[in-house]
Amino acid sequence: MKKQKSEHELFIAKTKRKKVGIMAIQILLLVAFIGLWELAAALGWIDSFITSSPSRIAAMLGELSKQNLWVHIGTTLYECVIGFIVSTALGCIIAIALWWSDFLRKVLEPYIVVLNSLPKIALGPIIIIWVGAGPSAIVMMTVLICIIVTIISALGGLMATDEGKILLLRSMGASKWQILTKLVLPGSLPTFLSVLKINVGLAWVGTIMGEYLVSSAGLGYLIVYGGQVFKLDLVMTSTVILCFLAAVMYFAVALVEKLLKRR
Repeated sequence: MKKQKSEHELFIAKTKRKKVGIMAIQILLLVAFIGLWELAAALGWIDSFITSSPSRIAAMLGELSKQNLWVHIGTTLYECVIGFIVSTALGCIIAIALWWSDFLRKVLEPYIVVLNSLPKIALGPIIIIWVGAGPSAIVMMTVLICIIVTIISALGGLMATDEGKILLLRSMGASKWQILTKLVLPGSLPTFLSVLKINVGLAWVGTIMGEYLVSSAGLGYLIVYGGQVFKLDLVMTSTVILCFLAAVMYFAVALVEKLLKRR
């Protein structure tokens, strides 16, 4: 018994060491990239006016923090989170409705495929006319980009449920609602969690795309403004902030996934 316990502890320690090693390598790669970028700019290997540099980004970040940086971050984050929540919730509900009704699924499936292939940016002017030029238009763009992918992915997970298990529950007198809640939804949980991770990236794409079209504040607005006046340090700084916010949002979703899997 003591030997088995010792082997288990060794396995846990080995797993922890592996995780720490992976994290250390990831950090070293990031530090090496930043250092090489700064060195290349300092030695003139690259044009720092075009590519910027970590030191120039840090200086621009300090300058923006004294002005209205938090307003821009808050605006973009609000639009992204609202669009992410609405599109994910609505897309999952529609996917469940399509699973529930074979007739509805067969009728709407071609339209969903067409909408998925449609470039959403083409709807930008129409969205502005429909909901106005403001945050609502940006949220709408985010929802349109995320919702179709959510429907297709979630529906695929629901339809992948083992048909034999469904027939078994039916033979035992289970209703369709019981089959959905006791078998299909729990079995599709990994798919729904994957949808959340996919939507994190798509939500940021939709938000920034919307801010490119119509915005008076936000990180997308700063990127467009910086490009127009050739302040590329502002463009790169806004991009770095976007990368950081997207990473934080992704890790938050990963934490939710970890907690749900434990339960």
